Amino acid sequence: MEQKVRVALLCGGQSAEHEVSLQSAKNIAEAVNPAVYDWTLIGITKDGRWLWQGGERQNAAGGFLLNENNPKTICLNEKNLVAFDCGNLKQLFDVVFPVLHGPFGEDGAVQGFLKMLGVPFVGSGILGSALGMDKAVAKKILRAEGIPIAHFVTLHKEEPIPAFSAIVGKLGLPLFVKPANMGSSVGVHKIHGEDEWLWHLDDAFLYDTKIIIEEYIEGREIECAVLGNGAKTEASCPGEIIASHEFYSYDAKYIDGNGARIEIPAKLPVGTTETIRKMAIQTFLTLCCADLSRVDFFVKKDGQVIVNEINTMPGFTTISMYPKLWEQCGIPYRTLIDRLIRYGLDRG
Repeated sequence: MEQKVRVALLCGGQSAEHEVSLQSAKNIAEAVNPAVYDWTLIGITKDGRWLWQGGERQNAAGGFLLNENNPKTICLNEKNLVAFDCGNLKQLFDVVFPVLHGPFGEDGAVQGFLKMLGVPFVGSGILGSALGMDKAVAKKILRAEGIPIAHFVTLHKEEPIPAFSAIVGKLGLPLFVKPANMGSSVGVHKIHGEDEWLWHLDDAFLYDTKIIIEEYIEGREIECAVLGNGAKTEASCPGEIIASHEFYSYDAKYIDGNGARIEIPAKLPVGTTETIRKMAIQTFLTLCCADLSRVDFFVKKDGQVIVNEINTMPGFTTISMYPKLWEQCGIPYRTLIDRLIRYGLDRG
């Protein structure tokens, strides 16, 4: 009998998307074929401890509930002086699936750590993860490659706050403020007037020392899933997010059950659909991504397609678009997870 593949599901993390990661990991664990894989849960607490988990409990949101009193610490950090040898990860697991969203997980930090240990892992490497995470840098690269994006400016925390009138003169109203390195719409605000300006800037700076201020694009919100590597990269049919909130916020995504309606496939002209699929692959390859990503777009009334951002480790919750898009294309959830694990093994 062929030996099972040993998979470590890495979840939780130190970002504001900790809970989303726990939900994603639980869904992946349930989808992993037990006849082919043995999976182990490794939870990263909000203070950075890596703990062995049984995975038998779940929280109210339907994700894993980490046992933070577990004495089986895996990795050494300044807050935990008794640790397993991290190098053991290479002997204990054949591949790691880092189901982590946001900073300290999706930004290249964990990817670099795993690469140093020589452990194969699913998803983009150091460069692709870092580029995909930093919206400001990603937008500059896409713009240089001729891929259409929204107009924006970058603001660092230590810089003087620009005059509201000056920003409006460049970008118009309304406009969006976003942390440069964050996902799931955490810290994102739509600004309609000067009375909201400083308050929303302060909130965005809670999540990052660099933020982007971006023009508002009036258009449909379209998402497209990407799967594969290099010449074998493929894009799904596009799906549309029809939000009942003013925009597709964190609450609309994860808290309000009626926050948004998803339409797959999106009702678009054939030419627009093909443009989106080609642009999704172009964005994926331009930013040096691997295995999986979700590329988000705006489609304006005149048919113009604009890239909003890329997500190199999209959510795998019950309402997440990435697995839903591939299911529409004939790739069931379990098959999708199997392909992703195989990509990680092949590259390792």
